[in-house]
Amino acid sequence: MATGATALLSFCFLAAAIGSDYWYIIEVDKANCTHSEDLDSHSGLWRIYEGPPHTNYLHKVVVVLLPLTLVLLVFGWICGLVSSLARSKSLLSGTASYFLLCSLLTLSGVSVYISYSQQALEELERLIGTEQLAHVHVSYGWSLGVAWLAFSLQVATGLLLFLASRMTHVDHGGVPSPAAGSLT
Repeated sequence: MATGATALLSFCFLAAAIGSDYWYIIEVDKANCTHSEDLDSHSGLWRIYEGPPHTNYLHKVVVVLLPLTLVLLVFGWICGLVSSLARSKSLLSGTASYFLLCSLLTLSGVSVYISYSQQALEELERLIGTEQLAHVHVSYGWSLGVAWLAFSLQVATGLLLFLASRMTHVDHGGVPSPAAGSLT
């Protein structure tokens, strides 16, 4: 039960992170700004910074990798359900490994996004100068935090599945013991 909940929450959090536009937040110090319009901004995975080709390449990697992970999580959830119902030690272990692989893909996607964002900021600083950026505060938003939470839940799901596989014991008659699979 706990494993299914962590898998489902992981999917929901990653979907929310992918669909939201608060990965990167830019706030302009209004006291030092002569413009009357609001210059604050935020962006997500679907807004593209038109910078040098190597940063756009990183952006393309992220927008492919994270949605792919989302699709893979659906397949993992189905495999987890089947392996839990079958109470198969090898299927549970395989599904646990699969979720840990998904967590590595999520970690890779988030890490590439952070690298992309840093390179884009460095390119912006090169174009407009350090002095112009002195009144601009750039930070990562809640979307990135939710993606990190999804990663953590994917790891937890994998570990819970490994624990369930260790607790799955079959006696000589092929009948699962009452305690087998109680975590799933």
